[in-house]
Amino acid sequence: MQLRQLREAAGLTQRELGNRIGVSGQAVAQWETGVKRPSVENLTKLADVLETSTDAILGRNTA
Repeated sequence: MQLRQLREAAGLTQRELGNRIGVSGQAVAQWETGVKRPSVENLTKLADVLETSTDAILGRNTA
């Protein structure tokens, strides 16, 4: 999952990203480390906030 790189490129902390999508910074940390995975709903919210695709967050090459 490319979430950490995308979050950092957007200049957001885990807490800031979490606040924007309605989850805790701890939840974002767990997604970034692979402890847990975001729900489809949260994955879509992440893509919107980070202005990217869900495929990019998941590290899928769409080329």
